[in-house]
Amino acid sequence: MDAFYASVELLRYPQLKGLPLVIGGGRRAPDNALLQRYADQPLSAIPVEEFPLLKDYTGRGVITTATYAARQFGIGSAMGLMKAARLCPQAILLPVDFAEYRRYSRLFKETVLSMAPLMEDRGVDEVYIDFTHVPGGQRQGGRSLAKLMQGAIAEATGLSCSIGVAPNKLLAKMASEFNKPQGISIVHAEDLQALIWPLACRKINGIGPKSEAKLQALGIETIADLAARPRAWLLQHFGKAYGAWLHEAAWGRDDRPVVTESEPVSMSRETTFERDLHAREDRAELAQVFTALCEQVAADLQRKGYSGRTIGIKLRYADFKSATRDMTLDLPTADAAAIRRAAGQCLKRVPLTQRLRLLGVRVGALVKNGEEPPPARAAARSTRGSGDPFTAPLF
Repeated sequence: MDAFYASVELLRYPQLKGLPLVIGGGRRAPDNALLQRYADQPLSAIPVEEFPLLKDYTGRGVITTATYAARQFGIGSAMGLMKAARLCPQAILLPVDFAEYRRYSRLFKETVLSMAPLMEDRGVDEVYIDFTHVPGGQRQGGRSLAKLMQGAIAEATGLSCSIGVAPNKLLAKMASEFNKPQGISIVHAEDLQALIWPLACRKINGIGPKSEAKLQALGIETIADLAARPRAWLLQHFGKAYGAWLHEAAWGRDDRPVVTESEPVSMSRETTFERDLHAREDRAELAQVFTALCEQVAADLQRKGYSGRTIGIKLRYADFKSATRDMTLDLPTADAAAIRRAAGQCLKRVPLTQRLRLLGVRVGALVKNGEEPPPARAAARSTRGSGDPFTAPLF
């Protein structure tokens, strides 16, 4: 889907179309005041000049997404809102509304499934589709069905999407980014050298910033450069598994099937604080947030019918360094109190002298309720008492 969250907001606020628009952070007092002032009018009637601007934002929130007009200023997802305000102060800022985005996500996926039932769900705004046996799926190299699907999604949701058609998931993912927004890109196997090899290695889904930096340090800038390196050389520099994958990816090889059903690996909740908090000075506030995160994860597990054995925590300090710890229970749980006890044990194994900007709780090693859990591995144990640092004294 094209700039999905922002596009959903533009359905509600069509007067903002074409303007730099940023979606991020929670609902704030200015957002509530705006809706109250125009409570007796449709949302589309709110004057543009009434919307909160990014330059007036103060806080620790990050960008969830932005319109293409805002991206031209160098704004991108996961960027801090304060930093984005320096790049594009005139951008309009709207809060995230996940409930509405999930509703439109369901709509577009139902539309896809009505036309191509082999669909792999890749999150709120992206899917893989197997066209192979869909009637007309091979016509014009897949372009005909892609156009029909774009039209059906637009009719059902009012939103646009971009589609990449290729022999496998790796190339299709790359092709879907070629002509955004509302693009259709076809990549045949014989197009590898002309369309794929000139691209930067980072365009391959699975090559992140650290791998890109290492590749560049080794003189590898493009996918063609990567393809030119012998497989043995890549294994030597990147390890057996990742080196082999890099070689296959550079040559456009990917045999992963479209998976219609998959089990979640873990569930987590985290929050970034409006100000940095200290484990001793802000113990009461941290304890409240910590408990709420554990309760939210437990509710997610219970709602989806899972329990988990591995309980973990994530901290990000004021200097942006992160720490994670986890422990494995004898039996899986979805109980908030049990999750909090285990997460509290994990907290005692990380330094808490610095101020914190983020706190997260994760439950992994999930099993579907009613299924027999796998045998337990060695469990991490704490020997420092029964409390956690947000409720017990620190020594």
